[in-house]
Amino acid sequence: MKSLLKFWVDAFVLWVIVFSVVAWFVPEPFAALKDGIKPGLGMIMFGMGMTLLPADFLRVAKAPRAIVCGIIGQFLLMPFIALALVKGFGLSPELSMGFIFLGACPGGTASNVVAYLAKADVALSVTMTACSTVLGVVLTPVLIYVLGGDYLPVDPVAMFKTVVTIVLVPVGLGVLTHHLFQKQVERGKELFPALSVLIIVLIIACIVALSREQIAQVAGILGVVVTLHNGIGLLLGYALAALFRLPEKARRTVAIEVGMQNSGLGMALARSHFDSALVALPSSLFSIVHNLTGSALASVCRRLPDKEG
Repeated sequence: MKSLLKFWVDAFVLWVIVFSVVAWFVPEPFAALKDGIKPGLGMIMFGMGMTLLPADFLRVAKAPRAIVCGIIGQFLLMPFIALALVKGFGLSPELSMGFIFLGACPGGTASNVVAYLAKADVALSVTMTACSTVLGVVLTPVLIYVLGGDYLPVDPVAMFKTVVTIVLVPVGLGVLTHHLFQKQVERGKELFPALSVLIIVLIIACIVALSREQIAQVAGILGVVVTLHNGIGLLLGYALAALFRLPEKARRTVAIEVGMQNSGLGMALARSHFDSALVALPSSLFSIVHNLTGSALASVCRRLPDKEG
């Protein structure tokens, strides 16, 4: 059973491609899932919370410089990289807003796995993901309002309420559940990543089913901009960590955290607040791209000699 769950999680990108292709040719069953996107992400956030303990947040005191560095990269570099790219490529208001959503999101849980594979600092990665998730409850709606207001109308209060509902509350309940029932949670921890993969795959397939015609028109340019957003984020995240004079493992960790957004949150927020499925497309494609680049980066890092500084 464990080996099957591991195969399912490890082959995440494969399942995204397979389900997306099926959704393209048979859209009706997947399009019908659109009302489940928000509760689905809430389940993922609950699962994420169940992988955390209060100690993960307390570790901030042990690595404040790295955490500050990661937060700057996450909530300053990534949103403004997105803004520069959409202006540079002259994207439509819907796609531009989609990239603003993506850039304003906190780090995703996939970064923790990539950090492990890349021989980075896994404990730091978990702490950074936890901190950016909590800070994102306020910063994500604010950034979307400030940077995206020129493209489409934004209600920051309504968005804040959505983020609280699908991020803060589920994560908090997950942390509490893990704290109260730690032994039981540890026994079933293999199920959480597998369930998260299933939900994200279905969400992406739903977005594909809802926006087939638009995808056909913008797939090429969208792929270029998504890849640039991810790649520049990884490079600048590493450069920022080097500027902060962090050790090599922390530099890798910051690069991964900054470059790998919580694209599931981007999709859920986009579908919750805008009728056009185009707004959710950048986050949908990013789910594929950042896992491919993250896997490639991990493969390269594993071959590099370990450094202390």
